[in-house]
Amino acid sequence: MKLTRSTLLASLLLVGAVHAQESAGSAAREGEMEGYLGVPQERVALDFGGGYSMHVAAWPLLEKWPGDRFQTGLFGTWMFAQLGEEKPEGKHYSDVEGGLGWWRDTRFATPTPKFIMGGVALEFVQWANGPGAGQGRDWDRPAGKYGVAQLSPWLVWPPDGLNLAQGTSGELFGYGYLPLPLAEPKAKTAGADVPSGGQCWTLFLDTASFKGPVAFFTPFFFTEATVQEPKFAGMFLDARPSDPNRALQMETQYVPAFVATDDKGELHARVAPTRFPSDAEGRSTLVHRIRSYAKDALWNSVEAWFAGGAPSDGRVDEARSVVHTMTGQGWSTWRIQAEGTPKDERITVDWKRFARPEVLDGHTFRWVWDKQFVRVGSDGLATLPEHFVATVEDGKPAQWRPAAAGAKLPPALRDVSFAPPTKQRPEPYETPTDGAWAKPGPVAGPFRIELGDGSVVTYSWYRFCDQPALQHADLSVEERERMQKRVELLHRNWTKERAYLPTATTGKLASLDPALLVTPPKGFEVGYVPIATRQEAK
Repeated sequence: MKLTRSTLLASLLLVGAVHAQESAGSAAREGEMEGYLGVPQERVALDFGGGYSMHVAAWPLLEKWPGDRFQTGLFGTWMFAQLGEEKPEGKHYSDVEGGLGWWRDTRFATPTPKFIMGGVALEFVQWANGPGAGQGRDWDRPAGKYGVAQLSPWLVWPPDGLNLAQGTSGELFGYGYLPLPLAEPKAKTAGADVPSGGQCWTLFLDTASFKGPVAFFTPFFFTEATVQEPKFAGMFLDARPSDPNRALQMETQYVPAFVATDDKGELHARVAPTRFPSDAEGRSTLVHRIRSYAKDALWNSVEAWFAGGAPSDGRVDEARSVVHTMTGQGWSTWRIQAEGTPKDERITVDWKRFARPEVLDGHTFRWVWDKQFVRVGSDGLATLPEHFVATVEDGKPAQWRPAAAGAKLPPALRDVSFAPPTKQRPEPYETPTDGAWAKPGPVAGPFRIELGDGSVVTYSWYRFCDQPALQHADLSVEERERMQKRVELLHRNWTKERAYLPTATTGKLASLDPALLVTPPKGFEVGYVPIATRQEAK
C-alpha cells in the first residue's frame, strides 16, 4: 500500500525509514538521490597482485550539468595494498580509486565525464588526481599535487581531470594500473629511518585515440606520511602487491531531487532525469572484462630491459592474468531524501522494480530495464523513472517505487526545475612560477590548447626528470637521472599506437578530447614531457 498519513506513524515505528513529513500538501523540499550500485565478483587468488585493467562505459548521466553539488562516479574500483596477516593496528586507509565522473571541485564541468587518478595517502592526509592535481588549490600546501609524475610525451593532463571527447555516450573507456620499476627501493624516506618501495603504479589507457602508459604515482606519495607514522612503513602500494579482490561499484553522492507530500499525505519524490547508455531493447552494458595480473605480467621484462637486456614491448602478458567472473547479481543502495533527513530514516529506491542484472560470458555486466518504467530513447540512452512514491508492503521497510502510469505529481513537484544554475566564470588553475617550476624550468613553450569543456590549457615541455613532481619526490639528482635513462628507453620504444592492455571484445572504445594529444617539439621527442601550468575559461 502507499504511505499515507494514517499509516505514517506506524511505518516509522516499523521500519525507521521515513522522516516525519510536513502537513498534507507540503511544499517541495530540496533533496538528493545518492548511494551505490554494485557488481559482485567471485574471488581470485592473491597471486594476482600486480594490478588490473578493465573497460567501463562512459556516458552523460544527466542531460545537463546541475551545479556544483553534483558529484558521482561511474563504475570504478578501489585498489588497496595487500597486507594479509601483516595488517597493522590503527587506521591506515590508502588506495587508488578515482575513475570516471564529476566532482564538486570540477571547475569546467559538462555532461561528459572526466577521469581522475584518485590516489589516497594515509587517512586522506593528501590525495593525487593527476599531474599537478590533488587536494585543494593552495600550492603553499601541495597535499598531493606533486604525487603523480607525467610519463607520456604525447598526452597533456589538465588539472581539472582528463577529458573525454564531448558527446561520449556509452563507449568503453579502458584503463588500469600496473607497477613499473622506474624507481629503486630506499632505506630512508625524507631522511628518516623508514623505507620507500620502488613500485611506480602507472596508469595505462586503452582508448580509440590513445593507448599506453600516461602517468604514475611516485613512491613518496604513499610513504611521506610514514615519516610521522613509522609503524605503517612498508604497508602501502609503493612496496606491497595490490589486493586483486576489489569492489566494483558506482558511487553516487548527489543527483538533485525534490520531496513533497500530496493532499492525501502520500510521500512523493521527483528526481532529475537520470540516464544510462542503452540499446533498443533496454540493455545497458556497463563493465567489461575486469582482469587482474601477476606482477611478472609486465614487471620482469621491463626490469630485465632496464638492466641491459632485450627491450620489453610493453604488452601485458595475458597468460599471467585472470579475468574476474561476475556472479550474475547486481545491487543498489540508492536512496532519495529531503535535506536533513537522518540516515536511519532515509528510504531506498526499489531498484529491482525496474532493473534486472545480467552477465554475458561471465565477464560483461549490464542492467536490463523494465520498459514499463524506464524510457528508452532513440538517442541510445535509457531514462530512469523520475516520479517515485514511498510505499510500504507486507511489513517491509518503506521503499521508493516508480509511480504508476498516469499517476499525478503533487502540485508542489510539478514545477520544480532541474535547470543548471547560472554558471559563474571559473577561477583558473595556476601553478607556481618559481621553485621547481622555474629551476631548471621548461625547455619549450608555453603552448595553448582549447578543450571541448570550454577551457584553455597552457602547458610547457620539461625534461622528464626535471618536472616539478619528481623534484618533490624525495629523489636525489642521481636517482632522477637514473629514472630519466629508463624513461628515455620507454619513449623510444613504447609508442601510443601500440596495444598494451588486452582490449575489449565487445562494443566501441571511447576517445579522448583530441586537443589533449600533442607532438613533442623537434629535438625533444625522447625524454621530455608536457606539463600543464594553467587552465582557464576560454
